[in-house]
Amino acid sequence: MKKIIITKDAPAPVGPYNQAIIYNDVLYASGQIAINPATGELVQDTIEAETHQVMRNIKAILTEAGLTFDHVLKCSVFVSDMNNYSRINAVYADYFDEDTAPARELVEVANLPKFVNIEISILAGTK
Repeated sequence: MKKIIITKDAPAPVGPYNQAIIYNDVLYASGQIAINPATGELVQDTIEAETHQVMRNIKAILTEAGLTFDHVLKCSVFVSDMNNYSRINAVYADYFDEDTAPARELVEVANLPKFVNIEISILAGTK
């Protein structure tokens, strides 16, 4: 049986999907972009601000599921410009300890929803 995870502290889905699903002790979170859930506005002042908002949205989903960043097993990071890699990585390091960080890929893509600069999805263990 799958359990749907939804929180008002992360952006609401804008299509036929949920913020996250837990199935067989794994949380599968949909890709998050830098929408401030309180205002509905995109945060795109800098790539650092945008990445922090994405990570806050992920944290809200994890919190709703009773989890933390320590539970994250894998991150899929999609970016519009690989030249932002080091700046994104610096923010990412604020959320994960290098010694216990999850597996990850960071891939440059042609476009992302709403033409944002970064989108991140995660898998997390629930135990």
